[in-house]
Amino acid sequence: MQKSNGPTDNPWDESAPAETTAPKATKTKKNKTEWVVTPEVAPAPVTPAATLAGEYDMDGLMTDFPTATELERFVYDETGVVLQLKGRANKLKYQVAMDVLNGVEVDPKFIGGENPYIDRTELVPIDPIKEPPARDPNLPDRSQVQNTFYSPVIPHPDPEARAQDKKVCMLFRKYGNGMISYEIMGPLEQRPYGEKIDKFGRTRPEVIKWVDPRTGEQVIQREDGTLTPQGKRLRAMMQTFKVNKSNQWDTWVDREFVSLNDTVAHNPWDITK
Repeated sequence: MQKSNGPTDNPWDESAPAETTAPKATKTKKNKTEWVVTPEVAPAPVTPAATLAGEYDMDGLMTDFPTATELERFVYDETGVVLQLKGRANKLKYQVAMDVLNGVEVDPKFIGGENPYIDRTELVPIDPIKEPPARDPNLPDRSQVQNTFYSPVIPHPDPEARAQDKKVCMLFRKYGNGMISYEIMGPLEQRPYGEKIDKFGRTRPEVIKWVDPRTGEQVIQREDGTLTPQGKRLRAMMQTFKVNKSNQWDTWVDREFVSLNDTVAHNPWDITK
């Protein structure tokens, strides 16, 4: 009987080991007639330092960082990851912290966005910005605006800001029916109020409020040409701003646009024109 030489004698024999799965081997010569096969041993995988057993221990974290804030700060220092652990069950929050420290992906609901070293109780509260007053409902539609005049040098309505010679930006609009409106556009600024000593002995404001001069669009000249009380004051002020031999009110705010054509030139009495 002829001796078999391996899987090449019967390629359909599934019990025979495939050549591609045979381990690599090195041969060392023992004597003239005998060889010893020594399989190659693969090197042990290198384990990242952060995943080594015992690198972070839950008992150690609970001992060294007894509060959620301290735990969040430690994780942030070590990994740069911001966690939201306050109010979580002790076992859960320490498990989440240990997972992050060991490089394990955690549920996004535990990830925060604010630096854990920020103490919100020591932050100066800022009042919210209020919506500007509504537009006067008696004004025509904006599509009927005849001309506009923008001035950035109007004295500030706030006494303290005005004492510092601060200005506001105002927009005048004149409509086709003769009505004139004004609107202060801004600017907005923050102003501290009160004083308080924080836990570090530093003096800081109690609250920061917005100085908001915005008015919304308001009527200053009615359709019949009469002025509102505020309109009278604004007109008197604008008339002090000279433009050649006239002033800004007459030249730019209460400005009349006359469209001449041949018909009007020949018959200025036609009221339909």
